[in-house]
Amino acid sequence: MKGFARFILYTILGWKMESDFPQDIKKYVVIAAPHTSWLDFPIAILSRMASGTMVNFIGKNSLFKGPFGFFFRGLGGTPVDRSKNNNLVDAIVDIFKTKEEFRLGLSPEGTRKKVDKWKTGFYYIAKGANVPIVMATLDFENKKIKISEPYYTTNNKEKDFEFFYAYYKNVKGKNPELF
Repeated sequence: MKGFARFILYTILGWKMESDFPQDIKKYVVIAAPHTSWLDFPIAILSRMASGTMVNFIGKNSLFKGPFGFFFRGLGGTPVDRSKNNNLVDAIVDIFKTKEEFRLGLSPEGTRKKVDKWKTGFYYIAKGANVPIVMATLDFENKKIKISEPYYTTNNKEKDFEFFYAYYKNVKGKNPELF
């Protein structure tokens, strides 16, 4: 499957991966940005498969209903009900604590629409689970995917977010006006 994903991603679609997911760390949160198009998902899945690193994801309940629910679960997805005010951060922290190996990919924007600021759930998941954050770019302008070194949060949330935003500063999503 790895070779097939590489063929599609690199040869057919023309993307490049400048770096790879950390292999020496078994648990971390991956934030992939910018998230401006439905095309982000297949590119992210192909890059994950091409690297051979399993990165799980969560998605809105509706994706996991009907004829495609089995497909998204098979790709490593878990449905979440975003309409309820449940303690999703704590639930995901518990998953990290019970697994020997777990990587969770999230969009820090939480949507494909333009947002003024990112959601903070990924940050509190990483802090609660005591795992680093790995940043992944989806640069459609240059067709490049770049994966950062693991970043361990500090006790200064503002400074941490400045670091995250700086990493994505010149990255162009599929619809750059939405980032």
